Amino acid sequence: MHLAVLLFALALSVVTFALDNGLMRTPPMGWLAWERYRCDIDCTNDPKNCISENLFIDMADRLSEDGWRELGYVYVNIDDCWSSKKRDEEGRLQPDPKRFPGGIPKLARYMHDRGLKLGIYGDMGTYTCGGYPGTTLDKIEIDAQTFADWGVDMFKFDGCYSNASEQEQGYPLMSKALNATGRPIGYSCSWPAYQGGLPPKVNYSQLGEICNLWRNYGDIEDSWDSVLNIIDWFFENQDVLSAAAGPGRWNDPDMLVIGDFGLSMDQSRAQMSLWAIMAAPLFMSNDLRTISSGARSILQNKMVISINQDPLGIQGRRILKEKSGIEVFWRPLSDNASALVFFSRRHDMPYRYQTSLKKLSYPSGSYTIFDVFTGKTTALKDSTDFVVSVNPTGVVMWYVSAPAKMNLRQFYRGGRLLGSYHDDENGIPRVFL
Repeated sequence: MHLAVLLFALALSVVTFALDNGLMRTPPMGWLAWERYRCDIDCTNDPKNCISENLFIDMADRLSEDGWRELGYVYVNIDDCWSSKKRDEEGRLQPDPKRFPGGIPKLARYMHDRGLKLGIYGDMGTYTCGGYPGTTLDKIEIDAQTFADWGVDMFKFDGCYSNASEQEQGYPLMSKALNATGRPIGYSCSWPAYQGGLPPKVNYSQLGEICNLWRNYGDIEDSWDSVLNIIDWFFENQDVLSAAAGPGRWNDPDMLVIGDFGLSMDQSRAQMSLWAIMAAPLFMSNDLRTISSGARSILQNKMVISINQDPLGIQGRRILKEKSGIEVFWRPLSDNASALVFFSRRHDMPYRYQTSLKKLSYPSGSYTIFDVFTGKTTALKDSTDFVVSVNPTGVVMWYVSAPAKMNLRQFYRGGRLLGSYHDDENGIPRVFL
């Protein structure tokens, strides 16, 4: 099927509804502890890196003082291993008193005073994945109210030590309980990751009604193989996953590991670019106190962030997979613009890839091309062949303006403008949502 026809059909067929809490209308951004710090609780021998209030205060300071907050990185998210091994006398979760002597409310106030938000972790089971108290079905309401009382802004609900039946009950119940507190709390569900990530076991229409974001797949590791594995799974299943995403409901391919130890600069640009194409949440898991200037420049790239945060919230797609090892990804953006990523799976030399916008199903017209990582701007006609040189395991990412001249028609569903399109010389609708 012609790419434009396929996209047109998908656009008309998608009817999904977001969790009715008004939150995360664009993918959430911030910092998350897990990949970089895991379950390090040895504050005696590793005080700078252990899971403690000091670690999260340090990261909050960096977000608020080093230019991250202004770009949208506002969540500071505690992951596993923060709590005591036992609940308190009233059955409530409580933080480890030695590592969090001020309690979670103190941390929440610290974040809020700096224009940031606090996220916290729990598990839909008898224990968390790290062996701390979980949230069984009878504890859902008290835990939701506890988080609200503490001033928490986001809740990640994992699924270790639970079965499919408990998850089927627990994830919707937690959504209801969080909303019932009256506090706006973004809700991250790990439910699909525990059910294989795909229909029929995973009902993405239901997920969009109860969760703001969800983990579809396994945990990311600090390695290129792990990043590539996630990329492959998401784009091999893009027909299902793209239809599920939109404002207030996001597929989550897991954390950005840019700035850690496993990725080169080219691979770091690749992760950032493809997470932006996927409209993925941007949660860094790194040490913002010591991050390199190269990693910082990638994570703080304003154009990549603006593409990720595009208000239409349409998840992009892989449109070409060449025998040469070059793959092309495309995402429609506001104002009839789009993003293109040329990605190389090669490991030898930079590859000179030749194509044209017309070959990539762009309609006739002249375009302005902005290279996201070099900052160069060029004019390009749809019929003009061009060559991009893509480094091994690297990317070239473009922001492509709307064509200078194009007569558009608009299509609606239920009174809502879904997008604009025009017919080419063969009468085929080409979509610019």
